[in-house]
Amino acid sequence: MDMAKTLQQSDWSRVADDLAARGSAVIERLVSPQECRALAALYPDDAHFRSHVVMRRHGFGEGEYKYFAYPLPPLIAGLRTALYAKLAPIANDWNARMGIATRYPERHADFLTRCHDAGQRRPTPLLLQYQAGDYNCLHQDLYGELAFPLQATLLLSAPGEDFAGGEFVITEQRPRMQSRADVVPLAQGDVVIFAVHHRPVAGTRGTYRVNLRHGVSRLRAGQRHTLGIIFHDAK
Repeated sequence: MDMAKTLQQSDWSRVADDLAARGSAVIERLVSPQECRALAALYPDDAHFRSHVVMRRHGFGEGEYKYFAYPLPPLIAGLRTALYAKLAPIANDWNARMGIATRYPERHADFLTRCHDAGQRRPTPLLLQYQAGDYNCLHQDLYGELAFPLQATLLLSAPGEDFAGGEFVITEQRPRMQSRADVVPLAQGDVVIFAVHHRPVAGTRGTYRVNLRHGVSRLRAGQRHTLGIIFHDAK
């Protein structure tokens, strides 16, 4: 599967509209089943990773994940770079609408230089593993002063075949309103792009910020692997 071609042919106007309306957007079948299985198979080999987190120990939920070390596997590095190039214009538009002065460069390498100059030098892509009964509490992935406002998750396992349950969930909290939850259905190889922290919403008195969190519902059976793609590096 030609990932770069699929990204180039994707309807990015639709992606931008979905992000504006719901805070999330899906690109279907971006990565082949074979590539998904190859990425999931990296999990037992600690040579690829810089740290291992067991969620229960930190109150994050049940399950575990590992942060990749540099250099990233080529597929992950390529996906991170290619997605960033498409998302940077959307991120800049969001910041302009929310009155945030920060603007993001066209190239991901230039943005990473900014992160590293600010002391954020640790890679943030991660591989997550869930077993039956595991879940991920609602959270935001902010690792320092510099944070790109969008991130992505790639589902590596096949729903209904490898696992049951374990839905991707995103919630938003508007001022003086109760939280709204959205369950985003994904197939193997699908990528969901979503807001890290907040998104702009047009109101009667101008644009305001809606706060978002994301997580994973309880896995009912099987095993689920996902790849998390965060575009800023961590301290």
